[in-house]
Amino acid sequence: MARTSRTQWRALSRRAVVIRSLTACAAGVAAALAPVKEAAAKMAQKIAEYQDTPKGDQQCSNCSLFQEPNACTLVDGEISPAGWCKFWVKKTG
Repeated sequence: MARTSRTQWRALSRRAVVIRSLTACAAGVAAALAPVKEAAAKMAQKIAEYQDTPKGDQQCSNCSLFQEPNACTLVDGEISPAGWCKFWVKKTG
């Protein structure tokens, strides 16, 4: 009887280890994907120090983050093509 109980206990123990491992892996994947959703969120214009006027030759229309006709990949709200923010990056090409 003792031998049967030990065998059953070991089998349950392995099963528990496998289930917990799979649960931990799933939690790890979920935790790894969480920052992706946060990164997709846009910031307020005030935080980006957005202004409707250009800063020298730097303006939204020649920024790589600008999306025609009046949006930005980082800054929330309507963006003027002649505007500027502290995240301005020169458009390549």
